[in-house]
Amino acid sequence: MNDADNNKNRVASRSHPGQDGIRTFSYRGCASPDPSRPVPLVEETAVAVSYNGISQAVMMLSPVHLEDFAVGFSLSQGFIDTVDDILDLQISSAGDGLELVITVTSRAQWALRQHRRQLAGTTGCGLCGVDSLQQALPELAPLPPQPLPPADRFLTLRDRMASAQTLGQTSGALHAALFVDAANHAVACREDIGRHNALDKLIGALARQRRPLPGGLAVITSRCSQELIQKAVRAGLGTLVSFSAPSTLAVDWARRHNLNLVHLSRQGEPRVYSPYALTDDTHTERRP
Repeated sequence: MNDADNNKNRVASRSHPGQDGIRTFSYRGCASPDPSRPVPLVEETAVAVSYNGISQAVMMLSPVHLEDFAVGFSLSQGFIDTVDDILDLQISSAGDGLELVITVTSRAQWALRQHRRQLAGTTGCGLCGVDSLQQALPELAPLPPQPLPPADRFLTLRDRMASAQTLGQTSGALHAALFVDAANHAVACREDIGRHNALDKLIGALARQRRPLPGGLAVITSRCSQELIQKAVRAGLGTLVSFSAPSTLAVDWARRHNLNLVHLSRQGEPRVYSPYALTDDTHTERRP
Protein backbone atom coordinates (compact mmCIF):
# COMPACT_ATOMS: atom_id res chain seq x y z
CA MET A 1 0.00 0.00 0.00
CA ASN A 2 1.45 3.38 -1.03
CA ASP A 3 1.41 6.65 0.89
CA ALA A 4 -1.62 7.94 -1.01
CA ASP A 5 -3.60 4.86 0.02
CA ASN A 6 -2.49 5.30 3.62
CA ASN A 7 -3.63 8.92 3.59
CA LYS A 8 -6.93 7.97 2.00
CA ASN A 9 -7.57 5.48 4.80
CA ARG A 10 -6.80 8.10 7.44
CA VAL A 11 -9.58 10.27 6.03
CA ALA A 12 -12.10 7.44 6.08
CA SER A 13 -15.55 8.09 7.51
CA ARG A 14 -15.83 8.11 11.28
CA SER A 15 -19.00 8.15 13.31
CA HIS A 16 -19.83 11.00 15.63
CA PRO A 17 -22.59 10.58 18.20
CA GLY A 18 -26.08 11.92 17.64
CA GLN A 19 -25.41 13.74 14.37
CA ASP A 20 -27.62 12.45 11.55
CA GLY A 21 -28.70 15.81 10.17
CA ILE A 22 -32.36 15.65 11.24
CA ARG A 23 -34.20 16.22 14.54
CA THR A 24 -37.93 16.09 15.20
CA PHE A 25 -39.78 18.98 16.83
CA SER A 26 -43.47 19.46 17.59
CA TYR A 27 -45.58 22.46 16.65
CA ARG A 28 -49.20 23.54 16.65
CA GLY A 29 -51.15 25.66 14.22
CA CYS A 30 -51.65 29.22 15.45
CA ALA A 31 -55.44 29.02 14.84
CA SER A 32 -55.95 25.28 15.14
CA PRO A 33 -57.24 23.33 18.16
CA ASP A 34 -55.31 20.28 17.00
CA PRO A 35 -52.59 18.99 19.33
CA SER A 36 -48.95 19.56 18.49
CA ARG A 37 -47.57 17.61 15.56
CA PRO A 38 -44.05 16.29 15.04
CA VAL A 39 -42.04 17.58 12.10
CA PRO A 40 -38.45 16.83 11.02
CA LEU A 41 -36.11 19.84 10.92
CA VAL A 42 -32.56 20.07 9.67
CA GLU A 43 -29.83 20.29 12.31
CA GLU A 44 -27.42 23.21 12.52
CA THR A 45 -24.18 22.80 14.46
CA ALA A 46 -21.15 24.94 15.19
CA VAL A 47 -18.07 23.15 13.85
CA ALA A 48 -14.58 24.32 14.80
CA VAL A 49 -11.86 23.55 12.24
CA SER A 50 -8.21 23.35 13.22
CA TYR A 51 -5.04 22.39 11.35
CA ASN A 52 -2.03 20.93 13.14
CA GLY A 53 -3.38 22.17 16.45
CA ILE A 54 -4.07 25.75 15.30
CA SER A 55 -7.67 27.00 15.11
CA GLN A 56 -8.65 28.19 11.64
CA ALA A 57 -12.42 28.78 11.51
CA VAL A 58 -15.77 28.09 13.13
CA MET A 59 -18.53 27.28 10.66
CA MET A 60 -22.26 26.64 11.02
CA LEU A 61 -22.97 23.37 9.22
CA SER A 62 -25.39 20.52 8.84
CA PRO A 63 -23.53 17.77 10.76
CA VAL A 64 -23.48 15.17 7.98
CA HIS A 65 -20.63 14.22 5.62
CA LEU A 66 -18.20 16.18 7.77
CA GLU A 67 -15.21 14.26 6.40
CA ASP A 68 -16.16 15.43 2.92
CA PHE A 69 -16.51 18.98 4.20
CA ALA A 70 -13.07 18.88 5.83
CA VAL A 71 -11.41 17.80 2.58
CA GLY A 72 -13.48 20.04 0.32
CA PHE A 73 -13.06 23.13 2.51
CA SER A 74 -9.30 22.54 2.66
CA LEU A 75 -9.10 22.18 -1.13
CA SER A 76 -11.44 25.02 -2.06
CA GLN A 77 -9.69 27.47 0.29
CA GLY A 78 -6.31 26.58 -1.20
CA PHE A 79 -4.95 25.18 2.08
CA ILE A 80 -4.02 21.87 0.41
CA ASP A 81 -3.31 20.82 -3.16
CA THR A 82 -4.63 17.24 -2.98
CA VAL A 83 -6.42 15.00 -0.50
CA ASP A 84 -3.05 13.37 0.19
CA ASP A 85 -1.94 16.53 2.01
CA ILE A 86 -4.28 15.49 4.84
CA LEU A 87 -2.50 13.00 7.08
CA ASP A 88 -5.24 12.52 9.66
CA LEU A 89 -8.75 13.73 10.44
CA GLN A 90 -10.54 13.41 13.76
CA ILE A 91 -14.11 14.45 14.61
CA SER A 92 -15.13 14.92 18.23
CA SER A 93 -17.91 16.47 20.28
CA ALA A 94 -17.19 19.79 22.01
CA GLY A 95 -20.09 20.90 24.17
CA ASP A 96 -22.96 21.73 21.86
CA GLY A 97 -20.66 21.74 18.83
CA LEU A 98 -18.14 19.59 17.05
CA GLU A 99 -14.43 19.81 16.33
CA LEU A 100 -12.68 18.87 13.10
CA VAL A 101 -9.05 18.28 13.97
CA ILE A 102 -7.04 18.03 10.75
CA THR A 103 -3.37 17.08 10.48
CA VAL A 104 -1.68 18.19 7.26
CA THR A 105 1.75 17.91 5.69
CA SER A 106 4.46 20.46 6.41
CA ARG A 107 3.99 21.97 2.94
CA ALA A 108 0.30 22.55 3.62
CA GLN A 109 1.07 23.94 7.07
CA TRP A 110 3.28 26.57 5.44
CA ALA A 111 0.40 27.59 3.15
CA LEU A 112 -1.87 27.89 6.18
CA ARG A 113 0.64 30.10 7.96
CA GLN A 114 0.76 32.40 4.94
CA HIS A 115 -3.04 32.59 4.97
CA ARG A 116 -3.10 33.49 8.66
CA ARG A 117 -0.44 36.15 8.09
CA GLN A 118 -2.63 37.81 5.48
CA LEU A 119 -5.51 37.83 7.97
CA ALA A 120 -3.49 40.20 10.15
CA GLY A 121 -4.45 43.17 7.93
CA THR A 122 -6.77 45.87 9.21
CA THR A 123 -8.96 46.50 6.16
CA GLY A 124 -12.10 44.36 5.94
CA CYS A 125 -13.92 43.69 2.67
CA GLY A 126 -17.09 42.19 4.12
CA LEU A 127 -16.52 38.49 3.35
CA CYS A 128 -16.61 35.97 6.17
CA GLY A 129 -13.09 35.16 7.36
CA VAL A 130 -11.48 37.43 4.76
CA ASP A 131 -9.71 40.64 5.73
CA SER A 132 -8.12 41.78 2.46
CA LEU A 133 -9.04 42.27 -1.18
CA GLN A 134 -6.13 40.00 -2.09
CA GLN A 135 -7.84 37.15 -0.27
CA ALA A 136 -11.28 38.00 -1.61
CA LEU A 137 -10.01 38.18 -5.21
CA PRO A 138 -7.00 35.85 -5.36
CA GLU A 139 -4.88 35.08 -8.39
CA LEU A 140 -5.96 31.66 -9.67
CA ALA A 141 -4.61 29.64 -12.58
CA PRO A 142 -7.19 29.30 -15.38
CA LEU A 143 -8.64 25.86 -16.01
CA PRO A 144 -7.86 23.94 -19.17
CA PRO A 145 -10.84 24.72 -21.45
CA GLN A 146 -13.42 21.94 -21.54
CA PRO A 147 -16.24 21.43 -24.06
CA LEU A 148 -19.69 22.35 -22.83
CA PRO A 149 -21.73 19.19 -22.03
CA PRO A 150 -24.50 18.32 -24.55
CA ALA A 151 -27.55 20.57 -24.24
CA ASP A 152 -29.95 17.72 -23.51
CA ARG A 153 -27.95 16.87 -20.37
CA PHE A 154 -29.21 20.05 -18.70
CA LEU A 155 -32.89 19.31 -19.23
CA THR A 156 -33.33 16.73 -16.47
CA LEU A 157 -31.03 18.27 -13.86
CA ARG A 158 -33.79 19.75 -11.68
CA ASP A 159 -35.54 16.37 -11.45
CA ARG A 160 -32.25 14.56 -10.80
CA MET A 161 -31.36 17.01 -8.06
CA ALA A 162 -34.78 16.57 -6.44
CA SER A 163 -34.30 12.78 -6.41
CA ALA A 164 -30.76 13.00 -5.03
CA GLN A 165 -31.52 15.53 -2.27
CA THR A 166 -32.64 13.03 0.38
CA LEU A 167 -32.33 15.28 3.45
CA GLY A 168 -34.05 18.12 1.64
CA GLN A 169 -37.00 15.86 0.86
CA THR A 170 -37.40 15.21 4.59
CA SER A 171 -36.84 18.61 6.13
CA GLY A 172 -36.36 21.30 3.50
CA ALA A 173 -34.15 24.32 4.31
CA LEU A 174 -31.08 22.82 2.63
CA HIS A 175 -28.85 23.72 -0.27
CA ALA A 176 -27.40 20.91 -2.35
CA ALA A 177 -24.56 20.27 -4.80
CA LEU A 178 -24.66 17.37 -7.27
CA PHE A 179 -21.98 15.97 -9.58
CA VAL A 180 -22.89 14.28 -12.87
CA ASP A 181 -19.94 12.54 -14.49
CA ALA A 182 -18.92 12.35 -18.14
CA ALA A 183 -21.09 9.24 -18.61
CA ASN A 184 -24.13 11.22 -17.34
CA HIS A 185 -24.29 9.34 -14.03
CA ALA A 186 -25.18 11.28 -10.87
CA VAL A 187 -22.36 10.01 -8.66
CA ALA A 188 -22.48 12.27 -5.58
CA CYS A 189 -24.84 14.72 -3.90
CA ARG A 190 -24.11 16.66 -0.73
CA GLU A 191 -26.45 18.90 1.28
CA ASP A 192 -26.00 21.61 3.87
CA ILE A 193 -27.71 24.66 5.33
CA GLY A 194 -24.88 26.72 3.79
CA ARG A 195 -24.49 26.95 0.03
CA HIS A 196 -20.70 27.17 0.30
CA ASN A 197 -20.65 24.17 2.64
CA ALA A 198 -22.71 22.04 0.24
CA LEU A 199 -20.22 22.66 -2.57
CA ASP A 200 -17.27 22.07 -0.24
CA LYS A 201 -18.78 18.73 0.79
CA LEU A 202 -19.23 17.72 -2.85
CA ILE A 203 -15.66 18.72 -3.70
CA GLY A 204 -14.42 16.70 -0.73
CA ALA A 205 -16.50 13.65 -1.68
CA LEU A 206 -15.16 13.69 -5.24
CA ALA A 207 -11.57 14.05 -4.01
CA ARG A 208 -11.90 11.25 -1.46
CA GLN A 209 -13.50 8.97 -4.06
CA ARG A 210 -10.79 9.88 -6.61
CA ARG A 211 -13.49 10.67 -9.16
CA PRO A 212 -12.33 11.89 -12.59
CA LEU A 213 -13.72 15.37 -13.19
CA PRO A 214 -13.21 16.03 -16.94
CA GLY A 215 -16.46 15.90 -18.90
CA GLY A 216 -18.61 16.12 -15.77
CA LEU A 217 -20.64 18.95 -14.34
CA ALA A 218 -21.50 20.22 -10.87
CA VAL A 219 -24.99 21.51 -10.09
CA ILE A 220 -25.81 23.89 -7.23
CA THR A 221 -29.26 24.84 -5.97
CA SER A 222 -28.12 28.24 -4.69
CA ARG A 223 -27.41 31.57 -6.30
CA CYS A 224 -24.01 31.63 -7.97
CA SER A 225 -21.63 34.14 -6.45
CA GLN A 226 -17.95 34.73 -7.15
CA GLU A 227 -16.82 32.71 -4.10
CA LEU A 228 -18.43 29.58 -5.59
CA ILE A 229 -16.60 30.22 -8.86
CA GLN A 230 -13.34 30.30 -6.87
CA LYS A 231 -14.15 26.97 -5.23
CA ALA A 232 -15.03 25.34 -8.56
CA VAL A 233 -11.84 26.59 -10.24
CA ARG A 234 -9.61 25.47 -7.36
CA ALA A 235 -11.27 22.04 -7.37
CA GLY A 236 -10.84 21.63 -11.13
CA LEU A 237 -14.54 21.43 -11.97
CA GLY A 238 -14.99 22.21 -15.66
CA THR A 239 -18.70 23.07 -15.69
CA LEU A 240 -20.85 24.67 -13.00
CA VAL A 241 -24.65 24.80 -13.33
CA SER A 242 -26.70 26.95 -10.96
CA PHE A 243 -30.44 27.05 -10.36
CA SER A 244 -30.28 30.79 -9.67
CA ALA A 245 -28.75 33.54 -11.76
CA PRO A 246 -25.05 34.38 -11.32
CA SER A 247 -23.71 37.75 -10.30
CA THR A 248 -21.76 39.89 -12.76
CA LEU A 249 -18.51 39.17 -10.94
CA ALA A 250 -19.23 35.43 -11.09
CA VAL A 251 -19.63 35.64 -14.87
CA ASP A 252 -16.46 37.70 -15.26
CA TRP A 253 -14.48 35.20 -13.20
CA ALA A 254 -15.93 32.16 -14.95
CA ARG A 255 -14.94 33.57 -18.35
CA ARG A 256 -11.51 34.62 -17.13
CA HIS A 257 -10.78 31.17 -15.69
CA ASN A 258 -12.29 28.99 -18.46
CA LEU A 259 -15.08 27.66 -16.25
CA ASN A 260 -18.24 26.73 -18.15
CA LEU A 261 -21.08 28.53 -16.33
CA VAL A 262 -24.73 27.74 -17.00
CA HIS A 263 -27.87 29.13 -15.35
CA LEU A 264 -30.69 26.60 -15.40
CA SER A 265 -33.64 28.97 -15.52
CA ARG A 266 -37.09 27.66 -14.64
CA GLN A 267 -38.41 29.17 -17.84
CA GLY A 268 -36.75 29.02 -21.20
CA GLU A 269 -33.61 27.24 -22.27
CA PRO A 270 -30.43 27.00 -20.17
CA ARG A 271 -28.42 30.22 -20.26
CA VAL A 272 -24.74 29.74 -21.04
CA TYR A 273 -22.77 32.67 -19.61
CA SER A 274 -19.35 31.10 -20.07
CA PRO A 275 -17.94 30.37 -22.56
CA TYR A 276 -19.64 33.21 -24.43
CA ALA A 277 -19.73 32.56 -28.18
CA LEU A 278 -20.39 36.08 -29.44
CA THR A 279 -17.63 38.63 -29.82
CA ASP A 280 -19.62 41.82 -29.23
CA ASP A 281 -20.27 41.36 -25.50
CA THR A 282 -18.81 44.75 -24.65
CA HIS A 283 -21.94 46.77 -23.97
CA THR A 284 -22.30 45.98 -20.27
CA GLU A 285 -24.97 48.26 -18.86
CA ARG A 286 -24.42 49.68 -15.40
CA ARG A 287 -27.51 50.89 -13.60
CA PRO A 288 -27.39 53.53 -10.85
